[in-house]
Amino acid sequence: MSSDILVNTSTARNTVALRGVPPRRFSLVIVGAGPRGTGLIERIAANAPELYDGSGLDIHLVDPHAPGSGRIWRAAQSPLLWMNSHAEDITMFTDETVRMEGPVRPGPTLHEWAGVDGRTFADRQLQGAYLRWVHEQAVAALPSTVRVHHHPRRALRVDGPREGRQQVWLEGRPRPLLADLVVLALGHLDAELDDEQADLARYAREHDLVHLPPDFTADSDLSALAPGEPVLVRGFGLAFVDLMVLLTEGRGGRHEGDTYLPSGREPVLYVGSRRGVPYHSKIGYEWTGERPPLPRFFGPAEVDELLARPGGFDFRRDVWPLVEKELGFAHYHRLFAEHPDRTALGWAEFEARYAAGTDLGALVAAAVPDPADRLDLTALDRPLTGARYDSAEEFQDALRGYVEDDLGRRHTPSHSPDLAVFLGLLSVYGQLVRLGDIGPWWHGFFSYLASGPPGPRLRQMLALSRAGLLRFVGADMAVTAEDGVFRATSTTVPGAVVEARALVEARLPDPTVGRARDTLLRELDGAVETPDGLLRVDPADGRILDGAGRPHPRRFALGPYTEGRAPGAFTRPRTGGPAFRQNDATARAALRLLNALAGTGEPDASPRNVA
Repeated sequence: MSSDILVNTSTARNTVALRGVPPRRFSLVIVGAGPRGTGLIERIAANAPELYDGSGLDIHLVDPHAPGSGRIWRAAQSPLLWMNSHAEDITMFTDETVRMEGPVRPGPTLHEWAGVDGRTFADRQLQGAYLRWVHEQAVAALPSTVRVHHHPRRALRVDGPREGRQQVWLEGRPRPLLADLVVLALGHLDAELDDEQADLARYAREHDLVHLPPDFTADSDLSALAPGEPVLVRGFGLAFVDLMVLLTEGRGGRHEGDTYLPSGREPVLYVGSRRGVPYHSKIGYEWTGERPPLPRFFGPAEVDELLARPGGFDFRRDVWPLVEKELGFAHYHRLFAEHPDRTALGWAEFEARYAAGTDLGALVAAAVPDPADRLDLTALDRPLTGARYDSAEEFQDALRGYVEDDLGRRHTPSHSPDLAVFLGLLSVYGQLVRLGDIGPWWHGFFSYLASGPPGPRLRQMLALSRAGLLRFVGADMAVTAEDGVFRATSTTVPGAVVEARALVEARLPDPTVGRARDTLLRELDGAVETPDGLLRVDPADGRILDGAGRPHPRRFALGPYTEGRAPGAFTRPRTGGPAFRQNDATARAALRLLNALAGTGEPDASPRNVA
C-alpha cells in the first residue's frame, strides 16, 4: 500500500454528520462474478470487520451469468462434462496453509457440501451449484451496511480519472455505474484469431471446410462435424477430452467396461499436439505419511533474490534450475522415506549432497539404481522425442501402451513419489506467481503433469482407439491447408499424412489482452501488457500498472489474463491456494482504500447507481 492512505477517518465522518449531510455510500464494481469474483467477496466479508468502518458500501457484480458459477461452471451445460479433480480436492475456502494477512474462514469441500464420495469426479453442473452456494454464503457474511447488486450484463469499458470515481459502462444501459474502485475478475476470455487461425478460417470459408478455432468446448457448435467423417484435432489436453466425450457419449454412444458401443453418429478423430500424448492421468490414490517439507530450494527467499536483481532474470537460466531442484527434492524425499529398499544411500547423506548441488546426475545415478525411480522432467515433458514409427498402426499400438503404463503408474501407491512431485508443483506455482509473467511454457507444463484428466477418461480414450473412432497422429503435429482439404503430419510417423475436411483447435484461447474479444480489456486506458500479452499488475495487491510502473489507485485485476495468473480460482485443501492469497491481498487493499475515501467525508452528490 502507498504511504499516503488515510487511516484516521472518524473526524471527517463526524464533521459530515454535524453538517446534517449524510455521508455517501461507496461503490465497488467487480466485473466477473464467477469463482474468482466470489472468492474476492468471501475475502471482503472476512476482512471488513477489521478494515472497513464506512457508512455503507455497495458491491456491484457485473456478469451476464449467475454469480458464483459464472460462465464456465453454469448449470446450462452437458452433465457428461466432469471436473478433472476428485470432489475431496476442491475447495473455495481458506485454511492455515494460505499465507495471507486476513483471517481464515474454513468451509466445506465440494464432496463435504454435496455429500458425495470424496474420490468422485463430479460433473460441472454440481460444481456450479457448489460455487453458487459459496457465493450466497459469502454475501450473507458481509456486514449489514454492505449491499450486493448483480447486473446480468456485459461490461464494455471503464473510464475515469486516476484520482476520481470510475465509470463502468454496461451493455444496454444508458448510464454508467459509478465506482470508487473497480476490480476486473474476468476469468478466461474469448480471443480474436491470430494470423495462423485467421488464414485457416479464411481457407475453410473459401473451400466449404469446417474450422473450429480455440474455444471453450462446451460453447462450440459441433453439429458441423459429420458422422463417420475424419476430423483433425490439434490439442491433447482437457479441451480435447471434453470434445471426445461430446462427440461420442454426447451423440448416443456408451461405454460398457473397456468396450465402446458406438451410436453410428460419431466422427473419426485424428488427434495430435506438440507432445503428441494426452495429459498425465490424475493420480488415483491418497497420500499417506510425512509430506515433503516444502518449500526447500525455491521459496520466498529465492523469489526475493530474483526480484531484487537489477538486470532482471531469465526463466530458463535463473528460475528453472531452482524449480527442477525443488521438484527433485520432493520426489526423492518421498522415495527415500517410503521406499528405502529402492535406494543405495542413506537419506541424510543423499540430502546433504543434494543440497550442495554438485553433480546431481551422478549422485542420483549412484543413489537410485532403477532409472524408473529417477525424476527426469525433460523426458516427462517430451516423451516422444526421437521416437519414430514405420506405420500409423504401429504408433497406435505404442501410444495405447503408453497410456496404459501411465494409468498403471498413476494408480499405484508404489509410485508415490509422483504424488510428491504433484505437491511440489503446487508449492512452486505459489512462488512463481510473485515473479509475474514468466512465459507460457510453465503453465502448459504444469497442466500437463498436474492437471490432467481423470483416469476413467483415459480408459475411455483407449476404448475409442480400439473401436477405430480415435486415431493418434503424433508429436509436433503440423497442419496445412491445400488442395481443398486440411492435411496433418507428424515427426513421429514420417511420411504419414491425414486428410480431412474438418479441423478443431482443442485448446483454450491464449489469455492475451491485445487479442481479447472483450473491449473492456483492449480499451483499458493507461494499462500495459507484458511481452507475452498479459496485463501488468502489482504483485502485492493486483492493482493495474501503467507504463511507468505506477499502480492505478482505483483499478485492480485478477485472473489468467494478468501477469499474476494463478493455477485456478479454487484449489486443493491445505496446499496454500495462491489465488486465495491474491484475493485476500486485493480485498484488504480495496477495503483500506475505501475506508480512506470514507474518511474524507465527501457527501454523495452523484446520481445513484441503479440496475
